[in-house]
Amino acid sequence: METAPFFAAIADGPEDGAAWWLTAEDGVQIRVGLWNRDATKGTVLLFPGRTEYVEKYGRTAHALAARGFATLSIDWRGQGIADRLVEDPATGHVHWFSDYQKDVKAVLDAARDLELPEPFYLLAHSMGGCIGLRALNEGLPVRAAAFSAPMWGISLAPATRPAAWAIAWGGKLMGLGHAYAPGTGAQNYVVTAPFEDNMLTTDPEMWEYMKRQVETHPELLLGGPSLRWLHEALSECRELDRMASPPHPTITFLGTNERIVDATRIHSRMTRWPNGQLEMIDPGEHEVLMDTQATQDRIFDTMVAFFDNPPAEHAPANQAKVRASS
Repeated sequence: METAPFFAAIADGPEDGAAWWLTAEDGVQIRVGLWNRDATKGTVLLFPGRTEYVEKYGRTAHALAARGFATLSIDWRGQGIADRLVEDPATGHVHWFSDYQKDVKAVLDAARDLELPEPFYLLAHSMGGCIGLRALNEGLPVRAAAFSAPMWGISLAPATRPAAWAIAWGGKLMGLGHAYAPGTGAQNYVVTAPFEDNMLTTDPEMWEYMKRQVETHPELLLGGPSLRWLHEALSECRELDRMASPPHPTITFLGTNERIVDATRIHSRMTRWPNGQLEMIDPGEHEVLMDTQATQDRIFDTMVAFFDNPPAEHAPANQAKVRASS
């Protein structure tokens, strides 16, 4: 594999961080980043969310390395420094949501080519959680999975949901699928929003960490989603909601103040995941993996304990205890 640029200075990850270019089966170039290659307990396949990139998870890789795991993360097509798919590089776009599974296959092939330590585990955030649920249903060979605020639905007011469907479908039909979804544009949320009442984290230092990364390397920036992405995402979430839960032992972390993905869909899914466990993070926003150090420590300790001893069966989500971050 060809070495790819890797921005170690902004990642704050383990010192052995490295990146490579991969080519998916349809010719799209993506990027993977690896930390702690000589881990003893296995490898975490990290599926980031929309707008995200390899280096954003450097500190996550540090937390996992301290607990014995390697981390292999990805720049999905259309974001990070992977191939952008439309003329305006700030547009979050995908032609078909199923295309992300081509990226998953390339990552799995890379993990095996690099002879990374097994077993493999999945850690998926937001949009990565949508991609990850599909991958599990298609047989992703992981011992257990963890989700952070998975995008199994998008948070829309009931009154606006039909309009979102109509606009997304109409834009796609009229050849405007590349246009930004209403209310969004080229601006990146972390750059433009104030910390006060932000929807990502309660921790000001982690907010500055995320902001500093994209200000130092603006080539990593991504703005709002395209109409096509919105239509594809809504369609994928609806289809996944109709599926049974896969057999993999799974733990999901969700902030009590989640405002980006549909928390109702997450609760619904976890109540019908026989060996699934839901952990509520209170207080918590969308990115609980990037909250206060105390919250991070609690989440990673809980996650690794689950990975070390995944249950054959577990209590349904309505019996899961709420975890406080203070």
